[in-house]
Amino acid sequence: QVQLVESGGGLVQAGGSLRLSCVASGRSFGSYAMGWFRQAPGKEREFVATIDWSGAGTDYADSVKGRFTISRDNVKNTVYLQMDSLKPEDTAVYYCARRSGSSRAYTPLGYTYWGQGTQVTVSS
Repeated sequence: QVQLVESGGGLVQAGGSLRLSCVASGRSFGSYAMGWFRQAPGKEREFVATIDWSGAGTDYADSVKGRFTISRDNVKNTVYLQMDSLKPEDTAVYYCARRSGSSRAYTPLGYTYWGQGTQVTVSS
């Protein structure tokens, strides 16, 4: 059974930073691509960032490119999302997700397992 547990969310002022973490249980964490998504009230879940099995390949939504950084530690079974220069429009529940394959994916349908989410609120 795979479980994903996010942490690191909170309330921050615009221009500030937060670092989200997602710890995965289960075997072979290092074999699978991971992703971060977010969902604001009344909106659909949207792609934020993805990272391949090795950590060498990453990609970002245009809205966060240059401000957010995804990374992973396969020894600690953890994926991170460093969020800098936060804006009020970044306010959402942030979810990490695991694929059943090793390559990156950009839609929720490409992911098999999901965490419970962590709230990020950016005040203006």
